[in-house]
Amino acid sequence: MRVVIAGGGTGGHLFPGIALAEELTSRNQGHQVLFVGTRRGLEFQAVPRAGFVLDVIKVAGLKGKGWWAWLRGLLRVPLAMLQSRRILKRFRPHVVVGVGGYASGPVVFTAWLMRIPTVIMEQNALPGLTNRILGRIAKKIVISFEESRPYFSAKKLTLLGNPVRKALVSNFLRSREPGESLGLLVFGGSQGARTLNRVVPEAVHLLAKRFGDLSTVHQTGERELEEVQERYRALGLEGVVETTAFLHDMAAAYRRADVVVCRAGATTVAELSLCRKAAVLVPFPFAADNHQEINARSLVGAGAAVMVRESELGAERLADEVAAILADPERRTAMEEAAGLVSRPESAREICELCLQLGALSRWGRKDGAACR
Repeated sequence: MRVVIAGGGTGGHLFPGIALAEELTSRNQGHQVLFVGTRRGLEFQAVPRAGFVLDVIKVAGLKGKGWWAWLRGLLRVPLAMLQSRRILKRFRPHVVVGVGGYASGPVVFTAWLMRIPTVIMEQNALPGLTNRILGRIAKKIVISFEESRPYFSAKKLTLLGNPVRKALVSNFLRSREPGESLGLLVFGGSQGARTLNRVVPEAVHLLAKRFGDLSTVHQTGERELEEVQERYRALGLEGVVETTAFLHDMAAAYRRADVVVCRAGATTVAELSLCRKAAVLVPFPFAADNHQEINARSLVGAGAAVMVRESELGAERLADEVAAILADPERRTAMEEAAGLVSRPESAREICELCLQLGALSRWGRKDGAACR
């Protein structure tokens, strides 16, 4: 079977698509996956690194822009659809999957015009603008949170969760080894988070006074790596804290962590639950429709995380929240178990099955027959 996965821009949109691609290609070596995104998004580097092929189109976002940027983005849509049509005619996919992001809209809409079955994956509790529009034409809609149901047609809807990359799935069954030093993992998404970069070094300095063997990994984003490193040097923590612009091996980073401090993007929430990690969540307050706080509540309500709004964040408050979890092994274990209970480790497999069913019924699927298995 041939599948196009469209979208990206950020890890939150892209990584579920990569997880689905991994499941499809591991299921059958004959399955082919083509990603469609942009040169400006994370997909331009991450998709080839994951071993998949990427085609690019020229498109820009519309929401939250000034009127000139909005108009310029709108004028790019016809060209993006022409580019999408060329890609789809050449690749002849049985199914097109939209994972959100700029490229998702033109590709999924063009696929609908070409009568190719379409699936959209909504990772957040509060759906984004692109998926709300595409939900009207998509054949099937996969959601990750119950809160998303009111925004889509019940006939098209299925709750299958947010797929997580295979490298992380092994963490679901892994427990920390006795005697391992306590670990803290800090990240702010694929591009880092300025607020966390500003507050965390001082918080780690406070934690180091209480937990001398604390091992800390801090992902900063490319733009602020040197600035954060300088802050740690000034606090006498150079060589103690591992700083990096981007975490390519998230599986290893999660394995070493007892507590995770991070934003509350939907993919992050899915990874935390699957890896069974206690977390302190700091939702990005300017996310569209404040959807990160809504995402965070799913883990907080389950007892797997605590939430600190950015307006309430300070080094002492953050250090106190992390220390309370690190110092209480029973609480930490309870949070890890709670995270595991809300995870959906079979999500990628179930979405793969859905794509196979749709692909078999597509016009090219009826011709190809055995290819759609």
